[in-house]
Amino acid sequence: MEIIPTYLDLLDQQRETAFAALNGLTDAQIWQRPAPNEWSIGEIIDHNYLLIASSYPIVTFAWNFLGWYGRLRKNRPYPTEIDDVYRRATFPMWVGFLWTPRYSPRKPVPLETLKAENRALHARVRAFYTGKDEAILGNIYLYDPAFGWCNLITMLRIGIYHDQLHFDDVFKLAVTDKP
Repeated sequence: MEIIPTYLDLLDQQRETAFAALNGLTDAQIWQRPAPNEWSIGEIIDHNYLLIASSYPIVTFAWNFLGWYGRLRKNRPYPTEIDDVYRRATFPMWVGFLWTPRYSPRKPVPLETLKAENRALHARVRAFYTGKDEAILGNIYLYDPAFGWCNLITMLRIGIYHDQLHFDDVFKLAVTDKP
């Protein structure tokens, strides 16, 4: 059974569920910070965008330049699952500053802009993964200091875990901001 279509559907489904939770909120509410030094809903959504946008070129580079290695090893077993690395007690949550949002309460954009950017990026991710042999994707590995060795399938899953971690915050903030 192929796991990539399931992961891509999950990526889209959790994004759209988070966006639906924002229905009825104004742009001012989207950019309102819940407390000093905490991100607003808009900043969280942009942070999610930036993490996937920064890893996407690395994944495509790996496919283009290490694909030969994946094809060579495609008959070997490979993992398609990984635990939720962001829920590990040892995960360094302070690294989020590496993907500081481009937009802020002082430099806001409409929510529709954030939605469009995220949807377009996720469409590029879907286009990249669709139709590729999972046995090849699963045998191309990259090293991340926080996660260790991950193949291109588990990298996608990590991105989904990351988005969900922050969408949980979006849900909490959306409920408190609704009248």
